[in-house]
Amino acid sequence: MTLTVPDLSGRLALVTGASGGLGLGLAMRLASAGAEVLLGVRDERKGEAAARRIRGEVSGARVAPRPLDLASRASVAALTGDLLAEGRPIHLLINNAGVMAPATRHETADGLELQFGTNHVGHFALTTGLLPLLRAGNARVTTVTSSAARQSRLNWDDLQSARKYAAVRAYGQSKLANLLFALELDRREPEIVSNAAHPGTTLTGLYAAGPNLGRARPAPHEAIMARLARWGVLVQGVERGVLPVLFAAADARAAGGRLYGPDGIGQFTGGPAELRLYRSAEPAAAARLWQISEELVHGSRTAG
Repeated sequence: MTLTVPDLSGRLALVTGASGGLGLGLAMRLASAGAEVLLGVRDERKGEAAARRIRGEVSGARVAPRPLDLASRASVAALTGDLLAEGRPIHLLINNAGVMAPATRHETADGLELQFGTNHVGHFALTTGLLPLLRAGNARVTTVTSSAARQSRLNWDDLQSARKYAAVRAYGQSKLANLLFALELDRREPEIVSNAAHPGTTLTGLYAAGPNLGRARPAPHEAIMARLARWGVLVQGVERGVLPVLFAAADARAAGGRLYGPDGIGQFTGGPAELRLYRSAEPAAAARLWQISEELVHGSRTAG
């Protein structure tokens, strides 16, 4: 499919994890189309640098970094509270930020396993907290998942990987949760178009930041991915990786309750395409996960 991004002048967008990689690329493209873009960033210094870069490359760009640590319930609540107080409808929300495969188990500020707590629960709290503004903007909400969700299953007895932690399995579980959340949000909110997308194998800092947590020596992931990218094998750059997510978020043909990703072999690389929903994306699981997520965000539950 050929991507068509319409004129987004007068639209307000929020992109999480927008200080670099895929999030920065998405913010750049949205700003180029005329949207005002809020950059949800954990590191404010990097957020300011990202904003300067966008302004330097996009004439007249309206961008502003906003503090957001998805691993902290308090940080998410602070941003949602500020935006609700401002009262501006949000037209586009891209839930992009994430952490991938720390070698050892880490926890969020609220005691959740880092990947599940950041990738899924943080975005669940953000999105549901902003529902009045999203409804007012008849918003498009795109949640970034991964092809890792295809072979994953939710371990209902150990969602926080407290009993047994395996880095890749916990990552896959969190990305399946992203997909299930996107589908259930679309089912529950008729005024919102919610879908999911994944960028294929895209070379970003994700391959260094997560795998290096808990290691004395640098993990080999980033070096391997960079080599494959140079060879043009199974890995693509950010300029290509943003396309399926941008299609899901902005192209008028993208629909709610759908999954988008690369059209190449194995969904590793390629242009944007609608993908068949993974068999792991079961409606009953999506409804159950929503209930548990509400308990995690609004109650005291910390382990499943």
